[in-house]
Amino acid sequence: MSLSQKILKTNLRRWLWGLAVAYVVLLLASHVVRWMYPGGIIASDENVVKVSAVRNNRRLPKTINLAYQTFASEQNSSRPVIVLLHGSPGESDDFSSLAPELKEQYRIIAPDLPGFGNSTHTIPDYSFRAHAHYVLELLDKLKIQRAHFVGYSMGGGVALSLADIAPQRVASITMLSAVGVQEMELLDEYHINHTLHALQLFGMWVLRELTPHFGYFDGTLLGLSYARNFYDSDQRPLRGTLQHYAAPMLILHGRTDVMVPVEAALEHYRLVPQSELQLFDANHFMVYTDGETLAPFISDFVSRVEQGTAITKAKADPVRVTQARKKFNPANLPRLVGVTALAMLLLIVAATLVSEDLTTISVGVMVAQGKIGFLFGAFSCFLGIFVGDVLLYLAGRTLGRPALRHIPLKWFLSPESVEKSSAWFSRQGSKVIFVSRFLPGARLPTYFAAGMLNTNFWWFTFYFALACLVWTPLLIGLSAFLGGEVVKREYFEQQHFLVTALLAGIVLWLVIKLLLRLATWRGRRMLVGKWRRLTHWEFWPPSIFYPPVICYVAWLALKNRSLTLFTAANPAIPGSGFIGESKAQILDGLGNAEGYVARYALIPGSDNISDRLTQAEKFLLAQQISFPVVLKPDAGQRGWGVQVIRSEAEIEQYLQGFRHDVIIQEYITGVEFGVFYYRYPNAEKGEIFSITEKKFPLITGDGRHSVEYLILDDERAVCLAKFYTNKQGENASTVLPAGEQLQLVEVGSHCRGAIFLDGSRYKTEALENTINQISQSYEGFYFGRFDIRAPSVEAFQQGKDFKIIELNGVTSEATHIYDPKNSLFVAYRVLCKQWRIAFEIGRQNLLRGKAETSLLEIVRELIRFKKYAAQ
Repeated sequence: MSLSQKILKTNLRRWLWGLAVAYVVLLLASHVVRWMYPGGIIASDENVVKVSAVRNNRRLPKTINLAYQTFASEQNSSRPVIVLLHGSPGESDDFSSLAPELKEQYRIIAPDLPGFGNSTHTIPDYSFRAHAHYVLELLDKLKIQRAHFVGYSMGGGVALSLADIAPQRVASITMLSAVGVQEMELLDEYHINHTLHALQLFGMWVLRELTPHFGYFDGTLLGLSYARNFYDSDQRPLRGTLQHYAAPMLILHGRTDVMVPVEAALEHYRLVPQSELQLFDANHFMVYTDGETLAPFISDFVSRVEQGTAITKAKADPVRVTQARKKFNPANLPRLVGVTALAMLLLIVAATLVSEDLTTISVGVMVAQGKIGFLFGAFSCFLGIFVGDVLLYLAGRTLGRPALRHIPLKWFLSPESVEKSSAWFSRQGSKVIFVSRFLPGARLPTYFAAGMLNTNFWWFTFYFALACLVWTPLLIGLSAFLGGEVVKREYFEQQHFLVTALLAGIVLWLVIKLLLRLATWRGRRMLVGKWRRLTHWEFWPPSIFYPPVICYVAWLALKNRSLTLFTAANPAIPGSGFIGESKAQILDGLGNAEGYVARYALIPGSDNISDRLTQAEKFLLAQQISFPVVLKPDAGQRGWGVQVIRSEAEIEQYLQGFRHDVIIQEYITGVEFGVFYYRYPNAEKGEIFSITEKKFPLITGDGRHSVEYLILDDERAVCLAKFYTNKQGENASTVLPAGEQLQLVEVGSHCRGAIFLDGSRYKTEALENTINQISQSYEGFYFGRFDIRAPSVEAFQQGKDFKIIELNGVTSEATHIYDPKNSLFVAYRVLCKQWRIAFEIGRQNLLRGKAETSLLEIVRELIRFKKYAAQ
């Protein structure tokens, strides 16, 4: 970094710190002002009553203020009462157009529901059910036994809750542009809606509490009370309330309502067979402007209720009663418009950031359902994909390769895939951006690589947008075509449309991914490899393979009345080599086996990078070792972090990326074996339990095909094709000359691609004597596996000239079990016997006064190693 760049970086850092300090000061000042001038109730005493605070249908000892307007004179105080319930956000003044038209015939009461208007704004529960309790107490205070309720918008939920809590107090309900059944609200499904309301609440809390507004936002309609009202309310029970409601009901709704769709009114009309429906050519806000139009309908309805001529459920048309009993038909769900459409667009955009294809396919299913239009769905997906992948490009450009080590990029991208895409991109240019859109697994690393290689932003955007414009409508159209039949199946008929779309989307996603794979030779070979990994147990992950072994170990622990008895098998090794043991200390313990241990040195992670490089150079000079060498973690597992190094630059790169203790070790050529050995403490001689012959897979060039093609074409290598290909990096696309061989891996670990075969045929008395001699020279070692390299099989069998590159303790395996000829039963039998021996050796050592490691210490080591491996 140049001097000018350092100065610029320093000044930028100071400027950002200054900006942050100024913001904090302003925020503190804002909170002080709000504390000194909190605002309060502006209503007169005669329009305010004290009511009990409510939480979860239960009255609390504290009281709050509830303000209301009467819109009535003294002479009509004995007339029928109509209670007007406003929506959210709202207040009693929302009825200034409607109330004056009704007050001559009726006594009108319009409360400011708690949280709004001049009532107390800070309350425990903002749900419409809590509001129903507040209204009931208001009626008690005003000595009103029975009333007609007009619920506008969210007030409809309050009115229905009143009918559920105290049906004898409800003379009638007028649903005015009112909410009701859950299915018609926002995105249909409660938990999705609840999540969106939570995000809205969080955003408004941030706006009010973490921005310096000096009280300006506290009195706004779109505040925390509004957000809490939606967050605290649950519309799911309202369907049952509507079905059981027995009194008269009038439904007034606008045909162009985008807040509460007209389909909600139609569903309420179906569920309440005695209800009356009147639709208007108006929107959600007709209550503010069309009071003169609405009042006659409400007045006439209330008058008929009072006269006893309005229809109740007991006198409802039998045909409508039958219709009300039918199950809800999802085909009647409204199309997305207005706020709901905006919420869906944002949801789709957010979902594409998690999975582009699954989201696009699910949107195609929603198009098939008829819930969203094709153009709307395509635009939403395109927008989300465009934003997400441009961000990925910018991450590659600004953050570069180091970002791959951090969340969230490390969840989706591997350094190997980016390396491969970089090489592909360098050869093929910008057209790769277009092509990668149609190749599964190629997009993310390619777009990141495009940014990392400083591709022209406008060229990238052009090619990417062009590919996306082709791909997105194509995938949505295909999904809509295939999904049309899927969503008609009976299984999906009773599901919410988003749930249906997701379930069907997952099915179609799997089908389409399979079709894309089958469309190319590479895809078909990758599927062959995946199938073989699933059906051949040697490729199973530990989480699948090991549970039966763990159960057997648990039985041994129960039988021996000790969970950690096996940790006494190797008193010389901490925890007997269960987890996190130092490889360098173990090799030190083999110091008496002079000439049999590969030369090594420990490079502490606590030193600075300069000192660590110096130590590596001193080791190479002192031991007169030339490249290649091996670098590996001092506390590694299953080949993790082991790397063959061929230059000083690679040493520096490795040490820069790995800040823990590291072993540098000479690279031993020749054949490699794993020798599993055990000796009972009371026995003079031990036994070789297992010998594993380790093979390093090779491919042979034909002068025509790339390394990746040859890997996929190999019947064994295809099982780990992705691992081998990523291992080759940019060389994966290289054409190998005819007859030339390429070794795919250099580390003798099964999970790192080496082939393990049963090497019991190589066991000789000479070899066993040498292993015994070496093992007994390490006082306190009785059980474990030597990883050995020898110049030839003959030298290995003679027990001469081989080098021990590693010794593993109690959790090492008799790895000959991974020979393809062995069945799963054979593998479990060997491992169970191995663990039984470990417990028996531990028992003998315990009787000889050796200690076992405590369970608490093992847990600590597991946690420590997990943190260690994550860094």
